[in-house]
Amino acid sequence: MIRKNIPRLLFITLLFLFFNISQLQANWKPAKNGDKIILIRHSKAPGFGDPPGFKLKDCKTQRNLSKEGIKQSETIGKLFKKNQIKIDQVLSSQWCRCKDTAEYAFKNYKEFPALNSTFQPPHDKNAKKQIRELRDYIQKWEGNGGNLVLVTHYVIITAITDVVPRSGEIVIIDKNFNTLSTILTN
Repeated sequence: MIRKNIPRLLFITLLFLFFNISQLQANWKPAKNGDKIILIRHSKAPGFGDPPGFKLKDCKTQRNLSKEGIKQSETIGKLFKKNQIKIDQVLSSQWCRCKDTAEYAFKNYKEFPALNSTFQPPHDKNAKKQIRELRDYIQKWEGNGGNLVLVTHYVIITAITDVVPRSGEIVIIDKNFNTLSTILTN
């Protein structure tokens, strides 16, 4: 009985793998032509929120990327190269875990305070101002065929897309803030 089911099981497994591979390739399609906004939630950093009294300019006081998060960041960079995704510029939150994600993935980036976390006090008071500033920046941005890559926090991504991303997840949107694709990384 088991021997008769092996070809069927193999066929189903291969079909599943083919479907998943084509889904992964299709997810990059919106970014291939450029002029899209690519939001990336920082890679894996153990814990939740930030420790009390953390300092923005002192990484030792913040949650930082784990070894797995560093590998995940490097994978993100490799995925961009493999899929030939053109980049106009990379902007990052000023939080160390975001800057490190940008550094390991892309090497070059600039800090952009509108991408900073608004998850907990006292930074939650800045939420409306930051989202307004981010929306304005995106509306005025001219990609010239490249994509705008924004490395940030889930709270910022959710505020402009309604997607609740996992660590290292990539969300591709257009200038009208329509979600075109999401891509999970390990």
